[in-house]
Amino acid sequence: MKSPLPTRDGISPSCLWLPEGNWNTIYDFLIERFPQLEPSMWKYRLEQDGIMDESGVCYRPDTPYKGGVKLYYYRQLDDEVHVPFQETILYHDDHLIAADKPHFLTAVPSGKYLHQTLLVRLKKRFGLDHITPMHRIDRETAGVMLFSKNPETRGTYQVMFQNREMHKTYEAIAPVLENIQFPYTHRSRMVKSEPFFCMKETEGEANSETLIELIETQQQLARYRLKPVSGKQHQLRVHLSSLGAPILNDQVYPKVYPQRESDDFENPLQLLAKSIEFTDPLTGENRYFESQRKLEFPNF
Repeated sequence: MKSPLPTRDGISPSCLWLPEGNWNTIYDFLIERFPQLEPSMWKYRLEQDGIMDESGVCYRPDTPYKGGVKLYYYRQLDDEVHVPFQETILYHDDHLIAADKPHFLTAVPSGKYLHQTLLVRLKKRFGLDHITPMHRIDRETAGVMLFSKNPETRGTYQVMFQNREMHKTYEAIAPVLENIQFPYTHRSRMVKSEPFFCMKETEGEANSETLIELIETQQQLARYRLKPVSGKQHQLRVHLSSLGAPILNDQVYPKVYPQRESDDFENPLQLLAKSIEFTDPLTGENRYFESQRKLEFPNF
């Protein structure tokens, strides 16, 4: 069912299924379900018609709790950190947007990022509520991302990602791999690890594959061209790290460093989604979008 709340300032409403339970009121449930949030915040939202069900009925602090209902509301972040980098629009038509994402900008709202996300910025820029990402790249990674502007043709492009007909190329700066002959294809089995956001390689049939090419070297570092055949989470970071060449400024692989209170904007992860190439299923034309950004070797 369509949300009874419209998109507001580029933010689509969040939804929450109410489980079966013995809470007296919706307010009692919300303050128990979200202990990290101030109870006064939920009370204010409920009093200001900020939470409603699928039928558009507004809930009040004393509304009796009932499981099996879907509620809609707007997320709010009072202390969201501003990302001081701007995306670039490489191309757009009636169906697609090709955007050049900067480092540190999250692709879609999640966690502590809401307005400072590429999706919300694009919704505001184009004035369209139904813009949708066609794929994801990590917050720490910069480069080319494709978005759908037209719900009617979205599925046509999504099928191409599923069929691996979108050819993506990345670049990375990492230590020189001395004993590997390039081009080199790395295959491994990747599974979830700990902490929950990490991946690792394990024994078993390979489910990930990356073609690695050497572009240039500078002292002990190299610029690599990476062409993933599969699309596992953190695949490129895991593959290079497992070979003994973790990507420069990686705070997760091979070791998870303590999370900083603020981002180190001066030292981004040296991983770039360099280009995407495909045959447009609507026109038959060859499409090639390349990032205008460039990874730089550090000054030694």
